[in-house]
Amino acid sequence: MSSNKGLWLATICVACLFAGAATAAEPVVAKAADTEWRLHGNDVGEQRNSALRQINTDNVDQLGLAWYFDMYTRRGVEATPLMVDGTLYVSGSWSMVYALDAKTGALKWFYNPEVDRSFLAKGCCDAVNRGVAYADGSVYVGTYDGRLVALDADDGSVLWDVQTTDREQSYTITGAPRIAGDLVVIGNGGAELGVRGYVTAYDQKTGKQAWRFYTVPGNPADGFESTVMKKAADTWTGEWWQWGGGGTVWDAMAYDPALELLYIGVGNGSPWNQKLRSPGGGDNLFLTSIVALKAATGEYVWHYQTTPGETWDYTATQHMILADLEIDGKPRQVLMQAPKNGFFYVLDRVTGELLSAEPYAVTTWASHVDMETGRPVETPDARLFDGENVSLPSNAGAHNWHPMSYHPGTGLVYIPAMQIPIKFLAPSNERDRQPNQGYWNVGFDRIANVPPNIPNLNEVLDETYKGRLLAWDPLKGELRWASDWTRVAGGGALSTAGNLVFQGNNAQLRAFNAATGEVLWSDDIQTLAMAAPITYAIDGEQYVAVAVGFGGGAGAEAGAIVHHWDIPNLSRVLVYKLGGKATLPPVPERDRELPKPAPVTASVETLEHGKVIYQRHCSYCHGDGMRTGGLTPDLRYSGAAVHEQWQAIVREGILAARGMVSFAPYVDEASAEAIRQYVLLEANRLYQRQQGAYIAPQEQRAPEDGDAGR
Repeated sequence: MSSNKGLWLATICVACLFAGAATAAEPVVAKAADTEWRLHGNDVGEQRNSALRQINTDNVDQLGLAWYFDMYTRRGVEATPLMVDGTLYVSGSWSMVYALDAKTGALKWFYNPEVDRSFLAKGCCDAVNRGVAYADGSVYVGTYDGRLVALDADDGSVLWDVQTTDREQSYTITGAPRIAGDLVVIGNGGAELGVRGYVTAYDQKTGKQAWRFYTVPGNPADGFESTVMKKAADTWTGEWWQWGGGGTVWDAMAYDPALELLYIGVGNGSPWNQKLRSPGGGDNLFLTSIVALKAATGEYVWHYQTTPGETWDYTATQHMILADLEIDGKPRQVLMQAPKNGFFYVLDRVTGELLSAEPYAVTTWASHVDMETGRPVETPDARLFDGENVSLPSNAGAHNWHPMSYHPGTGLVYIPAMQIPIKFLAPSNERDRQPNQGYWNVGFDRIANVPPNIPNLNEVLDETYKGRLLAWDPLKGELRWASDWTRVAGGGALSTAGNLVFQGNNAQLRAFNAATGEVLWSDDIQTLAMAAPITYAIDGEQYVAVAVGFGGGAGAEAGAIVHHWDIPNLSRVLVYKLGGKATLPPVPERDRELPKPAPVTASVETLEHGKVIYQRHCSYCHGDGMRTGGLTPDLRYSGAAVHEQWQAIVREGILAARGMVSFAPYVDEASAEAIRQYVLLEANRLYQRQQGAYIAPQEQRAPEDGDAGR
């Protein structure tokens, strides 16, 4: 805890600690009550905890695959399924929705919103979707191209379809809608490409807009939407609106029906670098804030800002959990969050009062949170962006979108955490210091993130970029247990009354003892599971379901790590039960042998220029140093046909229908050729490694004119 440690009293009794777990006097397999999973986080508190206990610590080793369903795409999968009235509703990439029989996996209906593939370039982290919402016979999905669509839950027919964003700007939707009373609420993304964030509520039956709340102020010359926005503008300087401002609500929201409050998590600034968007400093409200709104009207109630003057992409869009805890002998209605910045926050959700803020990860940017002011105390080098100073957490965060879980029985929050160091470098090119809406520009020079050319790079990345599951005590503000460090691949968490926690990790679905962290069961799922599992019961039988397949943040932020794994990206729904006997088909074989590339013909200066331009414009999708997560092409494997059409692809946009839009406004013909030569250089280096002819670092150099192909 902080300086208020003495005010806290842990009141969880030993008898409560294991409430719901199976006992020796009970049958090994008790009949489970039919139980649905109707809301994104299961209950209104988004605790992602289930009262089901048929599957428990005594018998989880008997868990087997009941059925699986192959989705129709092979991009990122991040969705939490819903189970309502015997039907499993799950979304996949490109915002497609599948309605499956929850017992058998049979497809009942399928909805394709037919998103134009050119929108892929308008988004941050792949065409993912984190789930649908359900209410009164309707299923709601936010589409990647910015629409909110209501579907008939019985047959998938479209009830209404509204455009919630300006299609001319780089807005996308990847988050799940939330139900708030008779409204359905949706946010959006796009801060990395220069948009202004907001959240919108619509009437569930008609799709008519009820209200909209902007999270950052716009151009003062245009007037402010509310007095709240006018006050927020006082915390900004310069001409921030030229950059968009950011503050998108791209994921977490929670609704408290008793308080009639909607809580939204607000994202990072646009651009990340505060010195560019708000050169005179300031808190820049409501970036990286938890904001409470009146659900019926969208009226502002309170806010708490986790990272004032945000400049590291430390979003507060991570999962929020509502719970009732006893603190200092008094019941408190709290909101808990573990945002990217590495501190675990406990707030009074009625008033917004900060109750606790303790680091759950290594934080080099701030030493602690001052409980008197509620503000982080930044370290002297927190804003030193020289390309050498290491920042922890990185922009990927100590915890990203992967949902947490809270188990009332153990009193613990289970956090999918990770550790990825980063070096920020202030921009050296004038173009990177200018507003750049529609194309990536985070205000930092990404050249500092190129992986080194060393023979044991894979081992270095595995050791440096890693993750684990944390069991966090929110009352004491301390770690109770943690899983072993592994590669960065941990998915969302599910806890149950069977004293279990489920999480996908490293091509395994695992079950932990919720109290001790002991791994009790695991299953090879052939791919990565980034999304959180759910559980439900039909006809007295409990099932555990998870949507698998990697992408999104893992593809963009951890591409360098997952690239060298021999793990395919398989988009599937997997459902387990006790005694399940189904089996998965063999893993498709992957041919990763690189044909001999064409020789490099450019000068050292040209290759260095190509490297800089690649990192500036291409690395966000194709990976730092061309080490991508696999969802976008590894350019080192580009064939002769690609190289022959290089200028047409990069500058004319002939592959726009596949997401590769034209970069002609920012990349001239000479720069495009420099990128191609840099690609050939890296392709030849990879080929030499595969052939066992690796060039030692001290011997590596770009070929001079006249010695092409060295």
